[in-house]
Amino acid sequence: MSVLLPTRPIPTGSAPPSAARRTRRPVLVALTIAFSLVLTALLLFHTAVPDIGGIGLLLDTAIPWFGLLLVPLFVLSLVSGRRRTLLVVLLPALVWCLIFGPGLVPLKWSAPAASQAAGTHLTVASQNIEASSGTGAASATTLAATGADIIALEEMTSDDFNTISSTLAADYPYSYGVGTVGLWSKYPVINAQPLNLGLGWNRALAADLQTPQGLVSIYVIHAASARPGDVSARDSMLSALASTLPNDENNRVLAVGDFNAASTDRAMGGIESQLTEANQSEGMLGSTWPSNLPVTRLDHLLQRGMTVTSNTTLAAGASDHRAILTSLNL
Repeated sequence: MSVLLPTRPIPTGSAPPSAARRTRRPVLVALTIAFSLVLTALLLFHTAVPDIGGIGLLLDTAIPWFGLLLVPLFVLSLVSGRRRTLLVVLLPALVWCLIFGPGLVPLKWSAPAASQAAGTHLTVASQNIEASSGTGAASATTLAATGADIIALEEMTSDDFNTISSTLAADYPYSYGVGTVGLWSKYPVINAQPLNLGLGWNRALAADLQTPQGLVSIYVIHAASARPGDVSARDSMLSALASTLPNDENNRVLAVGDFNAASTDRAMGGIESQLTEANQSEGMLGSTWPSNLPVTRLDHLLQRGMTVTSNTTLAAGASDHRAILTSLNL
């Protein structure tokens, strides 16, 4: 004798839970694959995205942080329950590691020791002192305390230059300033001249440093501000600098200052094809702005003909930019 047990009827119009999960999984798989492919394309080709409405500027600046998007993608792939989606997510992860991973490696792992012979080592400090902060002299004092041979400052007023020159006179007898930029040196500064770089007024300078190892060209840059939808002045300055560099006759060249552009910005391409920027001594991005919570590196020292032995950032004064400090073997 058999007994028939009552069964709970399935409500009309609803699918069993297992069926609902099966319905959702293809959607999650499709979303994971689509987002993974889009992220991969952006990582590889972000500079090709048209800068309409400031999208290009924001994308170029933030692109290193897009690695954080890998976290929700991995979660989606796990929730989807399909192993193949995890393999797809590994594609943008691999691309991100190949593009940005080498730049995060600490310089101290591979940098040569600083030369101990007199006159064979050069240390350069630079900062946008934020004129409205009123702490340019304090910044200069902090940077001088590092033992830097060269101090380059940006966003100065004419009063800043005079005050800072008085502050640094004892240890930095050679100086040159024009517009919003200034240079103080322990070595003679020769052939100094202003550079307007197409802007119409001077926010850059060029000079030669007369070191015991020979001349070192230095360009101090305070690029025009860049805002979403308004990058033409900055781009013109950086393009003009890139066009100037091939004409430099010295084997050793430095370009330092506030470029108002991240290393990943398309506007830096012309300069970065001729000069290189070293990794941070302790690794990571070395962001300099804003100083209280740095998220991007707008301040740079790029060079050729020398070997960087250390590269760090530090706080100085009350500026909204952190300072950079780079040492090189001549």
